[in-house]
Amino acid sequence: MSLFSGKRGESEDRDSAARSALSATLTPREGAALRQPISQGGTIVANIGKSISIRGDLTGNEDMVIEGKVEGKVDLPNNQVTIGADGNVKAEIHAKSVVIVGHVIGNVSGLERVELQATGQLEGDVTSPKLIVAEGAHLNGGIQMTQPAAKPTSAAPVTPTPRPDVRRAG
Repeated sequence: MSLFSGKRGESEDRDSAARSALSATLTPREGAALRQPISQGGTIVANIGKSISIRGDLTGNEDMVIEGKVEGKVDLPNNQVTIGADGNVKAEIHAKSVVIVGHVIGNVSGLERVELQATGQLEGDVTSPKLIVAEGAHLNGGIQMTQPAAKPTSAAPVTPTPRPDVRRAG
């Protein structure tokens, strides 16, 4: 918005339209993360815009939305990675959960789940305990369904009972 005219500029209109289009394709939690730097859960969301191009390894401890181009490796094992509609990723992705709306070439590993939405394209193998593939999505690769990581129970650990001494007659 111009400071003096009170009218919105073209670039602001484009940005607003792009955000609303992306938020329509994402879940409410993800859409909210695009409008605010901090999501409802208090986690920070990093956004790689569609004009950004990165070559190398991405690591960190925040949820990430990728709208640009990334080549290399994306490793966020405690967070969610979302490949937006304009996202073009040629990388191995390892995250807690992965949502693909755009295009990915490379193997994807989700510790909890991998979701391929209707416009999503994945050329690579998927390893995850849960896989959601929407009608219209393209998946070209292998699928390995893993067991979810065992969650520790709050019960006291069971100690084995000692075995009696067994002797053989001989």
